[in-house]
Formats: sequence, C-alpha cells, structure tokens
Amino acid sequence: MMTSTEEIRRCFPALERTHNGYSVAYFDGPGGTQVPRTVVEAMNDYLYHHNANTHWAYPTSEETDAIIDSARSVLADFLNAGPTEIVFGANMTTLTFHLARALGRRYERDDEILVTELDHHANIAPWRTLENECGVKVRVVKMIPKTGELDWDDFSRQLTERTKLVAIGAASNALGTINDVRRAAEMAHSLDAKIFVDAVHYAPHELVDVRDWNCDFLACSAYKFYGPHIGILYGRHDLLGSLDFPKLIPAPDSAPENAETGTQNHEGIAGAAAAVDFLASLAPGPTRRERLHAALRQLHERGDALITQLWNGLQKMRHVHLYGPPPGTTRTPTIAFTVNGVPSVEVAKKLAKRGVFVSHGDFYAMTVVERLGQAPHGLVRAGCACYTTSEEVDRLLVGAREL
Repeated sequence: MMTSTEEIRRCFPALERTHNGYSVAYFDGPGGTQVPRTVVEAMNDYLYHHNANTHWAYPTSEETDAIIDSARSVLADFLNAGPTEIVFGANMTTLTFHLARALGRRYERDDEILVTELDHHANIAPWRTLENECGVKVRVVKMIPKTGELDWDDFSRQLTERTKLVAIGAASNALGTINDVRRAAEMAHSLDAKIFVDAVHYAPHELVDVRDWNCDFLACSAYKFYGPHIGILYGRHDLLGSLDFPKLIPAPDSAPENAETGTQNHEGIAGAAAAVDFLASLAPGPTRRERLHAALRQLHERGDALITQLWNGLQKMRHVHLYGPPPGTTRTPTIAFTVNGVPSVEVAKKLAKRGVFVSHGDFYAMTVVERLGQAPHGLVRAGCACYTTSEEVDRLLVGAREL
C-alpha cells in the first residue's frame, strides 16, 4: 500500500515550521523541495564515519568508493540507466556547461544546435556560448503562449541537415508543461543529431526512462526530488567515454569519472541516493525501479487532484490570470499565475504573511515570461510536492482571493 500523505509529512522536519502563527505551506518545490530525515542522516553518516578522498588503500577511502559506486547504481535505477552512465557534479547548470564545452570540441563552424523558448536558461546559455567559442548556430523553437506548449511545426522547420544537437526540457519549470521527449529524440536521430534532455522539473513528478526516450544525454538535480544540492548527468556510456572533457592529466580517463572534475561532493552523492531510496520507500515492489514506478504513479494522481483543485479555485477569481496547460492535460503539478495590478513579488510577500510560500519572478525561464508578456515582474508559481495537502491548497486560495 502507498504511504499516506500524513505519514510522508512526518518524514519532513521543515513542516514543523510556523510563520505568523501559521504552519508553513511550502509551494516552492519547483525551486527546491524540502528534505526528509533519511537524506540528512545519510549525509551525516558519511561525514561522521566515512569521510575521505577516493581510490586510496585504507578503510574510509574504500568506504567512500563503495558509497559513490552504490549511489551510481541507485541513480541508474532512478533513470533506467547503467551505473557507468551516471556523472555527479555541482548542479545541472554546471554539468550542462561542462558537457557543452566537451561537445563543442567536435563541432564545426555553422553546425547547428536546437533549443526551445520553453526552456530554463540552463538549457540555453551553455549552447549559446558555443556560438562564440566555435561558431555554431543556435536555432530556437517557438512556444505557443496561449497553451504553454511547444510549436511542433516550428520544431520540424528548425531541424536541418546541419543540426548536431537538440536540447529540450522534459517539463517546463515555469508552466508545468510536459514535452514529448520521445518524439523529439526520434526527430533528432532521423538527422543523426544527438539529444540532450533537461529533466530537472520532470524527475520529481514522473519516472524518467532514458532507454524508452532513447536520449543521449540527460541532466537533473537532486534538490528538486527531496535531496541535497547536487546535479546528476546521464550520458550513454559509449558517448561519455568518447568525449574530450576538460580535465586534469592525472584524472581518470574512463567513463563516468572522466566527466567529473575535482573532488566530488561525497556527502551530497550519499544524500542523492538516499533521496531516491526515500521515494522508492513510499510504495511496495520487488525492485527499486518498480517501487519508484508505483510511488511516482500514485504521487502523480495525488498531485493531479491538488493541481485541479488549485486551478479551478484560481480560475473563479476575476483578478487572477492562469498560464500553461490546464488540468487533464499532460503536465506536472505546477501552476503559474498573475494577479491584476499586483507584481509577483508583492503577491508572494502577502501570501507569505499567511504562511504560504510561493515563488515569483522568471525562474530562469526568462524567455517564457517574455513571450507571455509578463516581463519584468514575472509570474507567481505554486508547485505541489509529495507533502502538499488539500488544506494547504485551500489556504493558498483564500490568500489569493483576498489580494
């Protein structure tokens, strides 16, 4: 049986916080979720009992090697990859810049990279840098502002024989839109181009499957799925091993360590694995992957009910404008809205006084906000997590109604 929301909430000490006499309702998960005790305990255990550098012939170093190897296996289960296809790094942005530099060494002037207007700029800026560094051309797929979805006709138009890479988000961190990654991969591969997927906003809500998507590279961040501030990069093993990543001469040459620069965040790696195991612990099943599938399926159903409640409540308010795909479509439990005549930062401040924490601004999805005509103030964003309750949604609605 799936763990109840009440039982899940008991795992998160942050939920004991109060503000102005209210229990805090965290709707800021799309920018980073709260963390369960087991994640912090795993990080503490590493630092207290196993802390060392790697590949040396004494127990704590060997234990560190084993913890990192185990974490690669856990994250491989999370993404349906192989352990030697898992790279750790500071965050998704840093890993994407690192990958872009390695790929750029293969590109020639006038080669093309495809990005989209719907993406977080961590999946745009790294590829833009290659325009200056090696003369590639970046082409941009338009979004449809009315629906918050990609324009697939424009996607087809932007693909050419010069396309070397398609960089696409699995889900929009601003609007909650879920993109058809498998379709994008098929279109890219039909022209012998590679595909890079930003799964940062997708991974907390839907089970990633790099094999089913047939993607070449994918990045996500553990702090979006109840873990610490650390990034994960997946790369097909043959591709990782063939890339000329910037690295020190004495550093390992084989994948995945050839893509990891310097001493890694070992406690963060332990915490990332613990975050995946926390999600897997929420539902029964014979394997970690099957438990993850069952847990995320149930969390999706709960999230869909919460986001429907929130969307329908906001939609009844004449002073509120909603953006992105409505409930019932393929989306994450993340909603963006504006309040007539009230900047997003003021909305956030007023809701915070009631203990309701929401995000505001452009969320580094600056192009989305511009295309929606909401620069410079941006949007208000509310995201539901595994610990969100219907009562908390009602509190957000009451606060929005009084603005």
